[in-house]
Amino acid sequence: MTAGKALFFESDDAVDVFEILEGTLRIFRIIADGRRVITGFLYPNDIVGISLGGRYLYSAEAVTSVTLRRLSRRRFDAAVTESDHLRPQLFALVSDEMAAAQDQMVLLSSKNAEERLCSFLLATLRRQAASSGNRTTLELPMGRQDIADYLGLTIETVSRTMTKLIGKGAIQIDGVAARNAITICRPVLLAQMAGDEDDRSREPRLTIVRGGRSH
Repeated sequence: MTAGKALFFESDDAVDVFEILEGTLRIFRIIADGRRVITGFLYPNDIVGISLGGRYLYSAEAVTSVTLRRLSRRRFDAAVTESDHLRPQLFALVSDEMAAAQDQMVLLSSKNAEERLCSFLLATLRRQAASSGNRTTLELPMGRQDIADYLGLTIETVSRTMTKLIGKGAIQIDGVAARNAITICRPVLLAQMAGDEDDRSREPRLTIVRGGRSH
């Protein structure tokens, strides 16, 4: 599946469930005034398309080239019903999604632009480091427009805030293999700027490789 292609749209019949094997998806909704609101980014081993009703609750689109495993909704439901192993995994998945939705509500309702961007960078670092084991260089495949739509900001605000973080010495933008990279120079400072006072990592500087385009 190529970058930019839709996997399914909000309100389509929820006939399939998908596991991401490679690549990154964005999930989003279009609100009444026509704006796109990105509600999350999904990575390898994530499941997308689970719905308690008969229709998808959001749209899903490829950020990068994506490889998926497709399973019909009927087969998926039957497998969960018959397997004592799959049921707790599904419960854990739904619990994680609920926790992520709560985190997003806190992010948008109580944090300013700087805190939102810092929180996003830290969350992305934690998420990708947990799956890859690489805590030095991490891929950030989405462009700044995607980041803006996820954080409820304008692209101009995201760019200005990036510049502000550079000025404070929290991050550094470099060129890596013809792609931009964001090096987290001071992770403790970044956590403090995110409003996460308890996230006091003592790890060395971290690097995020930005594979997506900056708009």
